[in-house]
Amino acid sequence: MNTTIKNAVATGDAAAFFHLIKSPVKFRIFLLSKLPSAFFSGVRVKYVDENRCQVTVPYKWFSRNPFRSTYFACLSMAAEMSTGVLAMGHLYKCKPPVSMLVVKVEGEFLKKAVGITTFTCEEGKRIQETIAESIRSGEGIAIRVKSIGLNTSGERVAEFHITWSFKRKQKTL
Repeated sequence: MNTTIKNAVATGDAAAFFHLIKSPVKFRIFLLSKLPSAFFSGVRVKYVDENRCQVTVPYKWFSRNPFRSTYFACLSMAAEMSTGVLAMGHLYKCKPPVSMLVVKVEGEFLKKAVGITTFTCEEGKRIQETIAESIRSGEGIAIRVKSIGLNTSGERVAEFHITWSFKRKQKTL
């Protein structure tokens, strides 16, 4: 493996991205400009490192449904973000650049979400390895990752599987 490809998913780049995400002001500006529905729903990154990301979504006026629980789309948004932040971190300043896209979302709702729900994805290493393989092969490669949502009592509220596709971008003239 050549040095460029080996360094394409270097931890230093991920660490720099995660440092930005941990800044409440910078993260809120990012959400407001790129994901306004997540901003207004109250979705926030609670914890992130190279392998694990925790994202919370509250039960509040903007995120509720008529059944007095958190709307499924807000739960889905938090679950997806717990996986996507890991992917974005491993792609931050990646050379060569790699595109990422959600190609499938599967969700199972196990308990009514009536408070803060915390989604955790612990598959950063697998995501990093998939990105590296995509860079090596030049092919689009998909990975199915899990995010588990727990309420404040530690009860499982929902479980999501998000399938991401990564592909090295082609050089343009």
